[in-house]
Amino acid sequence: MRVIGEVCLTDTTNPKATRRDFLYYATAGTGAVAGGAAVWPLIDQMNPSADVQALSSIEVDVSGVEPGTQITVKWLGKPVFIRRRTSEEIEAARSVDIEELLDREARNDNLDRETIALDQNRSLDEEGTWLVMMGVCTHLGCVPLGDGAGEFGGWFCPCHGSHYDTSGRIRKGPAPENLLVPIATFVNETTIKLG
Repeated sequence: MRVIGEVCLTDTTNPKATRRDFLYYATAGTGAVAGGAAVWPLIDQMNPSADVQALSSIEVDVSGVEPGTQITVKWLGKPVFIRRRTSEEIEAARSVDIEELLDREARNDNLDRETIALDQNRSLDEEGTWLVMMGVCTHLGCVPLGDGAGEFGGWFCPCHGSHYDTSGRIRKGPAPENLLVPIATFVNETTIKLG
């Protein structure tokens, strides 16, 4: 090996220099693989368990839900309201002027965040018959009462007096946002998939 100024030139014909370089790279590579193998179990244990992954989406049979009634299912540890609305409930929700709403965002995970809170942007189908919402008051996480409760014929949270209309939009009270609409789709005519 010759040193010229501060530059070190390795003589490739010198077998000791190439063996030393090989040993250095082999040791570093083995150390990196061993380190990765040691850390992998710690990283892998942060993945959700099989039972949690199985609950990340569920299918709900809605064939028995009559117009004007709702069912409540548990999904991801929270209640979800699935309501089959009557034509009167749909008409009441669609006749509301957007300027009257306290929260003008649709809060629908199926649509863009900027979508306005028209009833058409909150219902699951174009006709507006099906409404799927998280059954959690956006004020302090209570479960609102349904079946036409409150001043606007939708849901009412008795804990602090939040009133929601027939589209699940906040109309009166301390709740800051509309009831959230989760990701939901129709699998077929009688089954809704959440998640």
